[in-house]
Amino acid sequence: MRTALTIAGSDSGGGAGIQADLKSFAAVGVHGCSVITCVTAQNTVGVTSIFPLPVREIRAQLDSILSDIPFHAAKTGMLYSEGIVRAVADRLPPRRVPLVVDPVMIATVGASLRMRGFRNALVDRLLPRATLATPNLFEASELAGFPVATVGEMRRAAKAIADLGAKAVLVKGGHLKRELVDLLYDGRFHEFRGSRFPRDLHGSGCTLAASIAAYLALRSPLRSAVAEARRRVQAGFRASYRIGRGVGVINSQWTPRRARGGGC
Repeated sequence: MRTALTIAGSDSGGGAGIQADLKSFAAVGVHGCSVITCVTAQNTVGVTSIFPLPVREIRAQLDSILSDIPFHAAKTGMLYSEGIVRAVADRLPPRRVPLVVDPVMIATVGASLRMRGFRNALVDRLLPRATLATPNLFEASELAGFPVATVGEMRRAAKAIADLGAKAVLVKGGHLKRELVDLLYDGRFHEFRGSRFPRDLHGSGCTLAASIAAYLALRSPLRSAVAEARRRVQAGFRASYRIGRGVGVINSQWTPRRARGGGC
């Protein structure tokens, strides 16, 4: 069985974070391992509490997995603090294992998911290890150092983030004002276009990054992994559902027919 590792925060509402990652891994057909960085109290309306786990416990989780289970791709999500970023970067194996870095900074419901110093630690310690970084427009602006609101600015930002060390960058265009365009830069630019869903959904960024990692674990080339993951997310949007009074939830469990049983 191929395996993938997620290092992220727990979402008590079950729509994003570790929960969405593990659902996505299973749906693609790989076994998911997890390292929890933070416990959040959140639902579809908002985030009421964030408790970062002690760095020693995060290291212990990583060490436990690394001592026993070989994983074939990894994905990071909510890392929250400089200390957590450094602990993760220090423990991860060399770049031969594909690493998808989702630079989570803000929740769909608007809450900040980072502490001071997080951005610099991410740039200094983790981006140089990344096979792929998957920022949205806000995160791309923070990492690149200038506003990103158009496809042209997405191109500039992707190159700037690649210059920080990421091997490839996928700038997600879900918040563009017109047509939806996701832009992949891997030394060349590749545009992925799609139809826009009329509402924001909880967990879409986590589902996309985790699905890419899962396809990479199954030995898919990067561009194919991105394309297949986007297909999962588009289907997850169409099959989205509501569980509370706030934002809807993407269907992370949606399973591509050809992926069933494909992880063995």
